[in-house]
Amino acid sequence: MPARIFKKSWLIKSIFFISAFIILVIGGTTYKKIEDLSQSSALLTQTYKVNVELEKIFSHLKDAETGQRGFIITNDPIYLDPYNVGRENINSSYAELKVLGKDNIALQNNLRELNILIDKRMEYFEKAFRFSSVGNYNDENFKENFYNGKKLMDTIRVKIKGMIDSENELLRKRQQTYESNLKVTPMFLYMVLLLSLVLMFITYSKIIRDLKKIKAANEQLEIFKESTKQSEIIGQQGNWIWDIEESAFTYSDNLYRLLGEEPQSFTPTLDNFLNFVHPEDVEKLQKDVDKMMINEDLPFIYYRIIQKNGTIRHFKACAKLHRNLDGKKQLLGITTDITNEIEHFKTLEERNLELERNNKELSAFNYVASHDLQEPLRKIQTFLSRLEDKESSKLSETGILYIDRIKNAATRMRLLIDDLLQFSRTNKSDKAFELVDINILLENAKQDLAELISEENAIITSNKLPTINVIPFQIQQLFSNLISNSLKYKSKDRIPEIRIVYSKIKASEEPQISNPKKPYYHKITFTDNGIGFDNEYAENIFVLFNRLHNKDEYSGTGIGLSICKKIVENHQGFIFGSGKPNAGATFTIYLPFI
Repeated sequence: MPARIFKKSWLIKSIFFISAFIILVIGGTTYKKIEDLSQSSALLTQTYKVNVELEKIFSHLKDAETGQRGFIITNDPIYLDPYNVGRENINSSYAELKVLGKDNIALQNNLRELNILIDKRMEYFEKAFRFSSVGNYNDENFKENFYNGKKLMDTIRVKIKGMIDSENELLRKRQQTYESNLKVTPMFLYMVLLLSLVLMFITYSKIIRDLKKIKAANEQLEIFKESTKQSEIIGQQGNWIWDIEESAFTYSDNLYRLLGEEPQSFTPTLDNFLNFVHPEDVEKLQKDVDKMMINEDLPFIYYRIIQKNGTIRHFKACAKLHRNLDGKKQLLGITTDITNEIEHFKTLEERNLELERNNKELSAFNYVASHDLQEPLRKIQTFLSRLEDKESSKLSETGILYIDRIKNAATRMRLLIDDLLQFSRTNKSDKAFELVDINILLENAKQDLAELISEENAIITSNKLPTINVIPFQIQQLFSNLISNSLKYKSKDRIPEIRIVYSKIKASEEPQISNPKKPYYHKITFTDNGIGFDNEYAENIFVLFNRLHNKDEYSGTGIGLSICKKIVENHQGFIFGSGKPNAGATFTIYLPFI
């Protein structure tokens, strides 16, 4: 099941689009990760700057405090410069911190508190300067102011330290996030890219295999195309396509050849094709084509064409509707040159007429054999009988011997004529088939030979035979000939015995039957205990006039078994003979089961 799914074209398309989508995702993700890294880096820088500016503020306060002490000790105005510069630097750093902390609410709150503390510290500086200008250092207010300034300075130090610690903690968290992104992002991108490459490789492999299959299929199509061309040439065929929507025709190369032209030597249009059609067939063909364009179908049509060299050819054409991959309707047609078939048909008609004449001559021969030949033969036998009765005493022994030989010859001649008439009658296939009880036909045959059977003391046994659709008189003749043949070639050492056995068989199980026309057959076997024959003559015994024994030893004309074979063939059956010298013979008949 998975193998079959993998062969589906939609799966390959899906994998391709998924791979393309993954690449887009990788691009978007990469951009987002880079943005995150840039933002993390900016946050780290921002946190670092906040810490630096806080350190600067505290440093500037310390500078101001140092300047204050120097002025108080020396009362020299030069010590006021660090104070003035420190104040400006504090304001500058504070402004920078407000910009850096605009998105940090906690930092903004701390900055406001720090600003209040710094402002108070500056007030203490101003009061200390006023006390020092008059040199009143022992005043309690000066001492309190100095002490409060120191205490406030410690508070500012703690505040700034707390802010720096808070920013350091934030810096640490941002550093961890930055490092985490820095670790995860390449691995994520690598895994996604690897997955995309695997999918694309699978797609590429499938496309390569499909391309190989397509190449092999194209090679097969080329072979098939060439084979089709050769088949068209051998089969005297040409194909054509009518594009219904565009009303355009396409002719194969061999269709041009059938018209006696070079391939693609003229534009494949209906008018150009009609130029080759026999004038007597143009109107009929035009009507057939008009019907084809209306019904979008072309049943078998027949017409003639005239090649440029004047040769007339007979064509047969037909076409069926087809839709191509784009859903457009096309009529696929085949045109066949049937000139040879027409000529063969005419030849066959002539031969049938000749056969009919021969049959009439054969019928005339039968009439002569049954009437004109038998009449002088009867006169010969009559005058021989009279000569023997009245003049035998006057004849010499040699004359009497000659008369006996003439009588034997006349008898053989009568038997020959009778057998020929029987064989001639079996050649006629216009006899009606009837559903007949074969047991009755066997009994009738035995009655016809009753005198001979009684004379030979023959024993004939048979099991029950079926009712079959046959030509009755021919099957009775078949039984008579087979029984007569067994009695004629009886053994001198034993009483003749004939066994007739019936069974229904399956044609495929009988090796003797080749190319059976029916699946089941009636099998009738005649077995005797006569002189038999060698199996090398098993086929020759059915040949007309063929004899295995001298006519002086055994009577007969060599026609009896030929008549049997002809009767069986009239019933579309089979007959086979087998024997063993001095042991007997067996004749097996197969009649189709209808």
